[in-house]
Amino acid sequence: MAKQLFKQAPLPFVGQKRQFLTHVSQIINDNIPNDGKGWTIIDVFGGSGLLAHTAKHLKPQARAIYNDFDGYTERLNHIDDTNRLRQQLYAIIGENTPRNKRLDADKTAQIIQTIQQVDGYIDINCVASWLLFSGQQVRSLDELFNKIFWNGIRQTDYPSAVGYLDNLEITHESFHTLLPRFQKQDKVLLLLDPPYLCTKQESYKQENYFDLIDFLRLIHLTKPPYIFFSSTKSEFVRFIEAMVADKWQNWQAFEGAERISVNASLNYQTRYEDNLVYKF
Repeated sequence: MAKQLFKQAPLPFVGQKRQFLTHVSQIINDNIPNDGKGWTIIDVFGGSGLLAHTAKHLKPQARAIYNDFDGYTERLNHIDDTNRLRQQLYAIIGENTPRNKRLDADKTAQIIQTIQQVDGYIDINCVASWLLFSGQQVRSLDELFNKIFWNGIRQTDYPSAVGYLDNLEITHESFHTLLPRFQKQDKVLLLLDPPYLCTKQESYKQENYFDLIDFLRLIHLTKPPYIFFSSTKSEFVRFIEAMVADKWQNWQAFEGAERISVNASLNYQTRYEDNLVYKF
């Protein structure tokens, strides 16, 4: 068992499932006995790795695979660089600048110049979370520099990620190649948190890698046991209801699945319902 159980990912990641951790833990403990020996747990769309980390902590003898398709491990490897840049930008802002207020042209120019002078790794996800209105995402520094800056810079450094990925098998591949290797194996729990269908996917490394065709392929590759995440921003729940009702291909995999809903928000203007659908 990992020495420390992280309740949230060390670095920000849009869509990390910390609000579902209690439910996920309960489902895993109720259905996988003892320490998980003989089981394989696959975090198929690994994101921040929080689900894989939690599963390994709960079931230390299970094989836990974290499919880091979005490059989160690289971000973790550069936490020191990210904290150094945070310190530089916070020095520009100063303690007297009001939080969540638009930055003036002078401070904006100083911040851009400081970022441009960085000779090394820049975690654009973190920088965006410091400077952009809540929930906004960008894919490049050029795009960032054309946005309006707000003071959301962290007042403290990010914590160490030591131990966060301990004892996880880390892969970097598409679900197209990952899931078929486990189709005929028993005691394989799939943790499925794909980009939500019919929503914007700017926060993901490859924003167009999960489209309707990919969604349908994933549905056909899904077999119990699984924990599948979606939200009312997508059509997932309606889709599986129609799938079972009309008995489309692989409908049996979703017949009798249970659902848990949690209210979520990106900011004070954007609220939605996140769903967890599971079946053992």
